[in-house]
Amino acid sequence: MSINREKLLWLMIVTASLLYSAIDPVADRLTWLMEVLPVVIAIPLLLASHRAFPLTLITVRVIAVFALILIVGGHYTYAENPLFDWIQQEWDLARNHYDRLGHFVQGVVPAILGRELLLRTSPLQRGKWLFFLLCCVSLAVSACYEFIEWWVAEINQQAAESFLGTQGDNWDTQWDMFLALWGSILSQLSLAKAQDRQLKSLLG
Repeated sequence: MSINREKLLWLMIVTASLLYSAIDPVADRLTWLMEVLPVVIAIPLLLASHRAFPLTLITVRVIAVFALILIVGGHYTYAENPLFDWIQQEWDLARNHYDRLGHFVQGVVPAILGRELLLRTSPLQRGKWLFFLLCCVSLAVSACYEFIEWWVAEINQQAAESFLGTQGDNWDTQWDMFLALWGSILSQLSLAKAQDRQLKSLLG
């Protein structure tokens, strides 16, 4: 399959999933919208910039996977994901951990997308400083998301219960940012070389 065809396939999968998730979501419509809003914003932005600034396939893949995680979270809420409910019961866990998966990948996307943007548009070179700065970017994105969750809780307590998905965990915010940091670290260690090969092919 060609690169552009795979990108189109991901677009179709994400768009179809987004539309399907809007059908009778488990929580209220406002919670659904808050969960999927990053996807709603990202789709037109990526389409508008595709010709002038096409992204590598690996970056598109991580964005698409994160979009699907957000969409599923929007439909079921993070505390009531059926698969992770089963995992919780099977392994006798204290909570549904779908939220943990989401925040881990929330660290992956800024790292891989940010890496591509910085390598293509700034003087930064591959190395320890780039790695460190991308970890900082991922932590900053995660912290900003926690700010949004806080503001939602201040504005609408009822919507916040489903949107935050803390499930009574007093350390939920710290866990979210810790997992985002590990998402950033592990994604750079595992995906950087493949991304470099795709950048070389893309930029000639």
